Amino acid sequence: MSKEMNRRDFLQATGMLGVGLVGTSALLSSCGKKTVNTPLREAGTYYIPELNDKAAAGKEIKVGVIGCGGRGSGAVDNVFEASDNIRITALADVFADRLNGLRDKIKNKFNQEVPEENCFVGFDSYKQLLDTDVDYVIFTAPPVFRPDHFKYAVEKNKHCFLEKPVCVDPKGYRTVMAAAKQAKAKNLVTICGTQRHHERQYVEAFQKISEGMIGEITGGNVYWNQGMLWYRNREKGWSDMEWMIRDWVNWTWLSGDHIVEQHVHNIDVFLWMSGFKVKSATAFGSRQRRITGDQYDNFSVDFECENGVHFHSMCRQIDGCANKIGEMVVGTKGVWTSWDETIRDHQGNVLWAFDWDGERAKHLQFDPYTIEHIDAINHIRRGESHDEATACAMSTLAGIMGREAAYTGKAVTWDEMSQSELNYMPEKLEVGPMDMSKYTVQVPGTEQK
Repeated sequence: MSKEMNRRDFLQATGMLGVGLVGTSALLSSCGKKTVNTPLREAGTYYIPELNDKAAAGKEIKVGVIGCGGRGSGAVDNVFEASDNIRITALADVFADRLNGLRDKIKNKFNQEVPEENCFVGFDSYKQLLDTDVDYVIFTAPPVFRPDHFKYAVEKNKHCFLEKPVCVDPKGYRTVMAAAKQAKAKNLVTICGTQRHHERQYVEAFQKISEGMIGEITGGNVYWNQGMLWYRNREKGWSDMEWMIRDWVNWTWLSGDHIVEQHVHNIDVFLWMSGFKVKSATAFGSRQRRITGDQYDNFSVDFECENGVHFHSMCRQIDGCANKIGEMVVGTKGVWTSWDETIRDHQGNVLWAFDWDGERAKHLQFDPYTIEHIDAINHIRRGESHDEATACAMSTLAGIMGREAAYTGKAVTWDEMSQSELNYMPEKLEVGPMDMSKYTVQVPGTEQK
């Protein structure tokens, strides 16, 4: 099962669930009277994207792609669908075959030729790309590289699309936070791959929660339980480094483990909807069936927020088990659940349900992977700064806290993790042998490698 197909299938499946719910109950309280909501946020203090079907017409946007694998290739499709007057002018990847595959696709599908002099290979290829005249850069290399890539992009005054997660360790977190601050000062646009922020039903739910429909938030649950992701067995001639990068989604130093690489979506949704900040994490996890890499198969985390509210996080990648992907936010007046796209009071009455029929009558574009680029390009063409890197970095660090709590068996606090010197980046980046004894499965309650 591929990650990308699973995510898209989920979007479609959850989208259809809400169709029959509008009108099954009046949008009233159980006593038949309209409720008076106390807003959680003051109107105008929080960001709501425009969610247009297409970016506004404007100047040509020169786009570069760093990381030419499956996600980079998919993002190219998305950016062409998002806007007219787009040109891919530069590509970068550690491996020439990945770059050439995307270059051929761009030529055959979009009738654009990326110049040979703008095709860069190797660990420093990101710098060579960012030294060109690209306007907007898509960052889809393995997440461990994202902080350094983003930092240099901001130095070069580039607008950025950062695929999630934006880091895998505290050192990377601090790098991203500092770069995001500089990007805002330079009036740059930074959009992240936490695409729920550009998904119509999630955005409307965020508005309803912000307006006070569920009351004060008291807790919640977030899930990403699915089957095993893809993996790559080692092929003849591959060095340690090459194998690990080609199999990156299974190695903690490259991906952050799946609680960070994938489950960050769900953690981010709760933090976005609530506006809370995580204070501590206590967790457990295990590895039982994974085939390659050094990651766990599952995590269960109790997150405590600064105001004392707890929410539970659960993620699993094991075939043959019950699947569940989504989020629930509980308040004093009601509960929002993403899987049926409703807000219900505590008696089960529907207070709000996403109106898919109405949305389809008004819009043609429902793919959040495309809408996030529409939002970015509109900001770029209007000359308006926009920052999603800060919030994504904070959600990513929460995932890192959950991972380290499970790996160590200890309670982990935000303060200690945000200041930690933990750094997963190898001392030397080159395609060759590595000390593989450093990449073993962590055992809770023992000294960590």
